[in-house]
Amino acid sequence: QAVVDFERLGEHAAAFQGHDVGFCCLGTTRAKAGADGFVRVDRDYVAQAAELARAGGCKHFVLQSSRGANARSRFLYLRVKGEVENLVQAVGFDHCTILRPAVLLCKRQESRPMEWIAQQFLGAVAHLFPTAYSVPVEVVARAMVACALQPGEGKVKVLENGAIHELGKA
Repeated sequence: QAVVDFERLGEHAAAFQGHDVGFCCLGTTRAKAGADGFVRVDRDYVAQAAELARAGGCKHFVLQSSRGANARSRFLYLRVKGEVENLVQAVGFDHCTILRPAVLLCKRQESRPMEWIAQQFLGAVAHLFPTAYSVPVEVVARAMVACALQPGEGKVKVLENGAIHELGKA
C-alpha cells in the first residue's frame, strides 16, 4: 500500500509499477469538493492514475463508475463519470472493466442526511427488488475481484447494477 499526493501524482509513478490489475474506486462529492474539485478528483485523478498504471505495466483496469454515466449528460455527476469512462478506455489496457452500480449502500463516517434517508428507503426497497436501485459496497468489491480473476473476452466490459449483483454473489 502506498500513500500518494494526488496533486503530484506523477511523482508517485513507482507506486504504479509492476501490477497486472488496477482497481479504481476514487471519488468525492460536489458538496464536499465543489464542482471544480469534483471534476478534478472523479475525472482528472482517475484518468492520470489509469495512465500511470498502464505505463507501469498494468494489463487490466477495473473502474467503479456510476449508473447513468454519459459524457453528454446535462448533469455534472453523470457527465464526469461518462468522461472518465471514455478517458480510461482510451488509455489502451488489454482489458478494461467498468462497473456502473446504482446507489451504493454503505456506512459512512461523515454525516450525509439526505443520503442516509435515501439509503434507508432503498435498503427497504432492496428486500422487494434486490438489484433494481441499490447495491451494497461489499457486493461491488466482490464483483470487482471476480472481474480481475476472470476478465473474459473483449477489450472493454461494462457491468450494470444487475450484473454487478450477479457477479458479486459468486
